[in-house]
Amino acid sequence: MKDARDIIIAPVISENTMEQMQEANTYTFKVAKNANKVEIRNAVEEIFSVNVINVNTMNVRGKKRRLGFHVGKKPDWKKALVKLAEGDEIEIYEGL
Repeated sequence: MKDARDIIIAPVISENTMEQMQEANTYTFKVAKNANKVEIRNAVEEIFSVNVINVNTMNVRGKKRRLGFHVGKKPDWKKALVKLAEGDEIEIYEGL
């Protein structure tokens, strides 16, 4: 089994994700590309000590970037939307 800290890479913070957090108690994370929904659920429950109701995942394509004549591409990544049980919160988002 993979370590929980290897599965959850970073929180995704934007206006849209903050709105989802406040209205639907749904938190967004950047996760390992090879992680599945069960591993993501177990990792969030282990790291943050919360109850997860639902996990939705999506693969995000990296954007094309250009530097002069050189055209490159940002790496593809995986995003997970984690819905928590009512009354549960994750403290890293507090104060943002």
